[in-house]
Amino acid sequence: MENLIPTKTIKENGVVAIKNGIKPNPNKLIPVERKPSWLRIKPQNSSKYKELKNIVSDKKLNTVCEEAMCPNIQECWSHGTATFMLLGSVCTRACRFCAVDTGNPKGNLDKDEPAKVANSIAYMNLNYAVLTSVNRDDLSDGGAEHFSNTIQAIKEKAPEVIVEALVPDFLGNKQSIEILLDSNLEVFAQNLETVNRLTKSVRDPRAGYDQTLEVLSYAKQYSPSVITKTSLMFGLGETEEEILKSFADIKQTGVDVLTLGQYMRPTVNHLPVKKWYTPEEFEYFKDLAIEIGFLEVASGPMVRSSYRADRIAYLV
Repeated sequence: MENLIPTKTIKENGVVAIKNGIKPNPNKLIPVERKPSWLRIKPQNSSKYKELKNIVSDKKLNTVCEEAMCPNIQECWSHGTATFMLLGSVCTRACRFCAVDTGNPKGNLDKDEPAKVANSIAYMNLNYAVLTSVNRDDLSDGGAEHFSNTIQAIKEKAPEVIVEALVPDFLGNKQSIEILLDSNLEVFAQNLETVNRLTKSVRDPRAGYDQTLEVLSYAKQYSPSVITKTSLMFGLGETEEEILKSFADIKQTGVDVLTLGQYMRPTVNHLPVKKWYTPEEFEYFKDLAIEIGFLEVASGPMVRSSYRADRIAYLV
């Protein structure tokens, strides 16, 4: 019976959350898939990685790298690139591919976070900073103003830093999107995650395929000079035809940058991997995406939406 009881955790601010964002379910009966050889990561315990790890720990910052168990954490941090997770470490949604803790933060907000993040980015001497967050449906603006305050703090502390914001969908609220775009950021990202048919089984019910496309489209309409970006995961059961349809749907919104990566199951309770795509297959889809007209495409088994994001700095 104990396997039927959700594993809960109490966060530093007293919020009770479901650990890893998902309750035990029949997925745990499906054996964990053995990863192919091209997905085995070599440890990179470089001095830069250790330095950034200490800064994040000392300043009590939340990074999506750690919270989402990103497999690229050592590589990205070793290259001096880090993604900061704002608005705490508890998400109000429970997507079936994501290992971030889920719960209700009940409006809890760290008012000092914008300054802390800005000071850390300046101290780390970054050229390109990625900000992302959990979904905060408990806040009236979805956390947009907090994002904006953080970006403005970064611009004041380190004006030369290029800022990318990988944001929630804000339930499609245009006012929240405008708050973000008025904050002087350079790159606006919101992830589509998967093809239309699989969206309901992969993402939280409050998310949506069309909703994300509408957010991306409105962002480009409202601020044409801002680079827009989205990401798709492969390996959840999508077909080539569905992938190409998603490419076309994304391109129609005016998105500039596309990232493509392999879905990897974070715990036994999350969705199983249906297919491991080879590096050659990722190159194939990259070529097709470039033919459609995207300005930049990052595609590979280990690619994530913020993986080595600094590589698109030339577009800004």
